[in-house]
Amino acid sequence: MSITRRAIPDASSLDEAIDIVRGNWLHEIEQHHQQYSGNSTVEDILDIGCSVGWSTRFLAQKFPSANVTGLDLSPYFLAVAQFKENNRPLNGKRINWVHANGEDTGLPAKSFDLVSIAYVLHECPAKATLNLVKEAFRLLRPGGTIAITDNSPKSKILQLLFLLYSAQNGTHVGQELSPVLFTLMKSTEPFLDEYYLLDLEAALREAGFDHVETVLTDPRHRTVTATVPY
Repeated sequence: MSITRRAIPDASSLDEAIDIVRGNWLHEIEQHHQQYSGNSTVEDILDIGCSVGWSTRFLAQKFPSANVTGLDLSPYFLAVAQFKENNRPLNGKRINWVHANGEDTGLPAKSFDLVSIAYVLHECPAKATLNLVKEAFRLLRPGGTIAITDNSPKSKILQLLFLLYSAQNGTHVGQELSPVLFTLMKSTEPFLDEYYLLDLEAALREAGFDHVETVLTDPRHRTVTATVPY
């Protein structure tokens, strides 16, 4: 909820902000898959780094006929996701929750049509990101789509924040980012530098993906989509 509120501060309500942020993200996924998948349907979805299932449930709503799996390294997040689903089931269809490392899931190769990684990579060192991309390629069927949404290096808002964050002395931080907030960001977001410096599109191509496309889906976030070749 805080992500959507910060991304769309002028929205009249939280629901409107969610409709914009999540709606644009889902639209890009659907459009990319329709354009490059050879008209194959989305039957199996994997949401890597699903946390408490927020993005997973949006994917399940968008593709109601698909089998949806949420995967996370935290058993505590997954317990919350399961609890939320038990209290608010979707479409009479159960989401499959898997406790595993997204870099090495242990799931069968070529078993998904869509792999989503939402708001995860800025929390990861570059090495982990490369491993996640390679694992997604292994898991996707030919014509399958990877969809990554996260902070956009081309966002004017985040460019300023990153410059302030990257400063190494108090005088450079300036008044726009207080020393307290600067210290907090350095302690809670230790891999931001690696995330912003990594060429994600190049990493996807190197892993074997085709049709790599990046769209700024709201003022703060990009959605990067790509396809496994036939």
